[in-house]
Amino acid sequence: MRLLITGGMGFIGSNFIRTILASQNDANIINVDRLSYGSNPANLMGIEQTGRYRFVKGDINDFELLKDLAKDSEAVVNFAAETHVDRSIPNPSGFYQSNTAGVVALLEVCRLLDLRFLQVSTDEVYGSAPVERAFSEDNRLEPSSPYSASKGAAELFVTAWCKTYGLSTCITRSSNNFGSYQFPEKFIPKTIIRAMLGLRVPVYGSGRQIRDWIYVKDHCEALELILQKGQWGEIYNIAGGNQFENLEVVGRVLDILHKPHAIIEHVEDRPGHDFRYSLNASKLEKTLGWRPKHSFETALAQTVAWYVENEPWWRPLINNKILSPTPWKETW
Repeated sequence: MRLLITGGMGFIGSNFIRTILASQNDANIINVDRLSYGSNPANLMGIEQTGRYRFVKGDINDFELLKDLAKDSEAVVNFAAETHVDRSIPNPSGFYQSNTAGVVALLEVCRLLDLRFLQVSTDEVYGSAPVERAFSEDNRLEPSSPYSASKGAAELFVTAWCKTYGLSTCITRSSNNFGSYQFPEKFIPKTIIRAMLGLRVPVYGSGRQIRDWIYVKDHCEALELILQKGQWGEIYNIAGGNQFENLEVVGRVLDILHKPHAIIEHVEDRPGHDFRYSLNASKLEKTLGWRPKHSFETALAQTVAWYVENEPWWRPLINNKILSPTPWKETW
């Protein structure tokens, strides 16, 4: 399997590269990443030694570069994206440029070279889920933030290229990921790190917002399965089946760290904050037989332990803005 991975220095992309190289001895990967704030070369330290991996610094909007790098690939897997919802509120244009325009450039490369294309999207494109049901793949997209709007727009282009040009495409929409190598600005890492540093742990609004969580290793194994056996032209939800209120997740992290719940601090809720995300992943389970392997309790404990043991990884990445209790108010 010869893959061009875009955004592979990020959280999910780097975990996916590790998964593929470990499971497939014949895999060869080129990783293109422009090394923005969410990318970290330390995520893939030592991978070059496999002899089956190459990194190239570049932007997915650079059509000529991508065309040259993709010419010997079988498929393109796109993780490249600005993913921090809070940052998208004060700076929406950067999210469009990366998450939407960049995908169109990649689609054109794939059309020219007749490559398969896998777009890694998010459950946030559906908007907030009603209490009584979970979203399935045929539900309409109702994004609430500039981030989710940029990802939803990208999906429409992917679908159009499939229908108009016959391009072999797949779209995946996963629930909230957590695990090792996740940027400290994100919810679970920020909770862990602030608690370790003796800081108050912020919770938006009431903290009753509900998220479905998936361990990043389970997500990556699902992507690998879809890449190998999925039906091209389809959309697949990928869910962990772990729906918890944000306040409960924070409490569980604090319990693992033996920190008092009294350090929780309720702060102003961010604009356009979806209340609940919920995915129906029965299509993936029934057609490809996929189910997550890790329980939330075990995976969360492993994640907390990783951050405790890997302070040299996260310490250079943090500052007051990264750990801000209200990051949508910051200037990025």
